[in-house]
Amino acid sequence: MARHTDTAECSVPAIISEQKHMDNRELTLRGIILGALITVVFTAANVYLGLKIGLTFGSSIPATIISMAVLRLMGGGTMLENNMVQTQASAAGTLSCVFAALPALIMVGYWHEFPYVITILLTMAGGMTGVVFTIPLRRALVSNSDLPYPEGTACAEILRASSPEGDARSLRSLTLGTIVSGAVAFATSGLRLLSDGFSAATVVGSSAFRLNGSFSLALLGTGYLVGIGGGIAMLLGVFLAWGIMVPVLGHLTPSATPLADATGLWLHKVRFIGAGTIAVAAVWTLLALARPVAQGLKEALSITHLATGDDSDRDLTPRTLIALCTGLAMLLAGLFAYFLWPVMPHGGALATLILLGLVACFGLGFLVASACGYMAGIIGSSSSPISGVGIIAIIAISVALWGLESTGLLSVEQRPIAIAFGLFVLSAITASAAVSNDNLQDLKTGQLVGAAPWRQEVALLIGCVVGAIVIPWVLQVLYQAYGFAGAMPREGMDPSRALAAPQPALMAAIATGILTHQLDWLMLEIGAALGVLLVILDVVLHRRNLALPPLAVGMGIYLPADVSVTIGIGAGLGWLLRRFPKEQGTMIASGFIVGESLIGVALAAMAGATGSADTLALPVPTLLNAGLGWAVFCGVLLWFGRQVRQSD
Repeated sequence: MARHTDTAECSVPAIISEQKHMDNRELTLRGIILGALITVVFTAANVYLGLKIGLTFGSSIPATIISMAVLRLMGGGTMLENNMVQTQASAAGTLSCVFAALPALIMVGYWHEFPYVITILLTMAGGMTGVVFTIPLRRALVSNSDLPYPEGTACAEILRASSPEGDARSLRSLTLGTIVSGAVAFATSGLRLLSDGFSAATVVGSSAFRLNGSFSLALLGTGYLVGIGGGIAMLLGVFLAWGIMVPVLGHLTPSATPLADATGLWLHKVRFIGAGTIAVAAVWTLLALARPVAQGLKEALSITHLATGDDSDRDLTPRTLIALCTGLAMLLAGLFAYFLWPVMPHGGALATLILLGLVACFGLGFLVASACGYMAGIIGSSSSPISGVGIIAIIAISVALWGLESTGLLSVEQRPIAIAFGLFVLSAITASAAVSNDNLQDLKTGQLVGAAPWRQEVALLIGCVVGAIVIPWVLQVLYQAYGFAGAMPREGMDPSRALAAPQPALMAAIATGILTHQLDWLMLEIGAALGVLLVILDVVLHRRNLALPPLAVGMGIYLPADVSVTIGIGAGLGWLLRRFPKEQGTMIASGFIVGESLIGVALAAMAGATGSADTLALPVPTLLNAGLGWAVFCGVLLWFGRQVRQSD
C-alpha cells in the first residue's frame, strides 16, 4: 500500500510537468501549416477587397475562431498555439495592403503583368522590415504603454474563452455571415440575378447632384465594424464631394452634359481634394505622436534585448535583428538595382537612386511604422492612416526624384523610370507600414495571454513569406480577369467591370503629376485647407467626448460614393443595435466580408480561365434585377438585426 502511494506521489509531478509542457506549446509545425492555409485564404480575399473598394478587413479575430475550431478537432490545441496561428495569419491583413501601390506600375505602363519572383521578393522584404521595426517599438508602445489596442485586446478575450458553447456560437455566427454573403455575392456578381446597387441623380443648371449606394454585404459588414463615428465622417465626406464640390465645379465649368461630366470632375478634381485632406490628417497624426514615440524609442534603446529569463518578455536577439536588417537592406538594394538596370545601367544616378530607396524604406518607413503602430494602439489597426501616410510617402519620394532631375542627375528621358521607381519603393514602404500596424496588435494579444514575443515575431516572419507567395498570383488573376480602371490587359474587355483600384490610381497620378509638373496642386491645397479645418474641429469635439476623424472624412471624399454610403448604412445599423451584445454581430459582419471577398476571388479565377466575366450571367430584366436587389438587401438587414437581438 505504501509502495503504491509512493509510486503515485512520484508520478504526479511528472504528469503535471507533462501537462504544463503540453499547455505551453506555442510555435508548432501543425500551427505553422494551419496558419499558412488561413493566410492564403484571407490574403486572397483582402487583395480582392482592396482593389475593389480600397479597404481591407482585419483577419485576426476570424483567424482565431477558425484556428480554435480546427485545433480542437485535431486535439491537444492550446491557447498559446492558437495565438501563434492567428499571429501568422494576420499577414493576410498586412501584406495584402501592397494592393495600394503595386498595381500603379501597370497603370503607368511600366509593367504589363506582375513578375512573380520580383513581386514576391519586394513584398516579402517590405513586410519583414515592418516586423523588424516593431521589435524595438514593442517595449515602448506595448509593454510600457497603457494604449488600449482594441483589436488585440478583443482577440485576447476570444483566446481566453474556453467555453465550448461560446466558441460554438461565435463560429456559427461567422459561418452564417460567410454563407449569406457568399450566396448574395454569387447571385449578384456571378449570376447577375441581383442589382449591385442603387443610384439617384438630378441636375440644377450646370450642377449635377448624385447619390450612389451599393448592396455589397462586405461594405455593410465593414461599416458595422467601423462604428458610428467613422460612418458619419465618411457620409460627411460623400456630402462634401457630391453635394458641394462636384456641383460647384460643374457650375464653374459649365457643360452641355453636366450629369455625364460629374464623374470626370470627381475623378480628376475632387479626389485630389480628398487626397490633400488625408495627407494633412496623416501629418497631424505624425506630429501628435512625435513626443511619445521619441520617449518610447529612448526607453526601448536603453533596455537590452538579451535573454531576461522570462520568456514572455523576450524579443529576437540584437544579433538576429542586425542580421535581419543587413540581409533585408542587401535584398532591397539588389531589387532596386535590378529594377533600374535595364534603362540605367551605370553611373552615379544608379547608386543615388538605390541609396534613396534604402533611405526611404528604413528612414521614412520607420517613422511610418511608429505612427501607424501608435494609432493602432489607440483606435485599432483597421482605422490606422496607412493610406494617408502612403500619400505622404509618394509625395516625399517624388519630390526627391524631381530634385534629382532638377540637378541634372536624371534626364527628362529617364522620367518614366523615375516615376515607376518611386512607385516600386512605395510598395515596399506600404508593406512595411501595414505589417508594423498589425504586428503591435498581435504583440498586445500575446502580452495579455502570456505568449513569447520572439516566437510571435518568428510567426509573423513566416506569415510574410507565405503571404508574399500568394499575393503576385492573386494580383495577376484579378488583373487578367477584370483589369484595373484605366488599364485593361486585353482589348474588348468591359471597362465597367474593371476593379476601381482607387489607391494605386491615386499614387500613380501623384507621382506622375509631380515629376511632369502637371499635378493640380490647387485641388491638393484646397484639400489641405479642408484638412486643417477638420483637424481643428476634431480637437474641439474631443474636448466634448465626441469625434469626427479627419481621415475618415477624407476617405469619404476620395472613395466612390457607393462605398462610403453603404459603410455608413452598416455603421448606422451597428448604432441601432448597440444595446445588444456585440460579439455575435461582429462575427456575422466579419463573415459578410469574408464570404463576398472569397466569392470575388473565385469568380475572378473563373473569369480568368474562361476569358469572360459573364460566363454565369442570366438574362434578367433590369427592373426585376433592381427589385430583387433591394428585396434581398433589406431582407439581409432585417435578418442581421434579428440574429443580433436573439443573442441577447
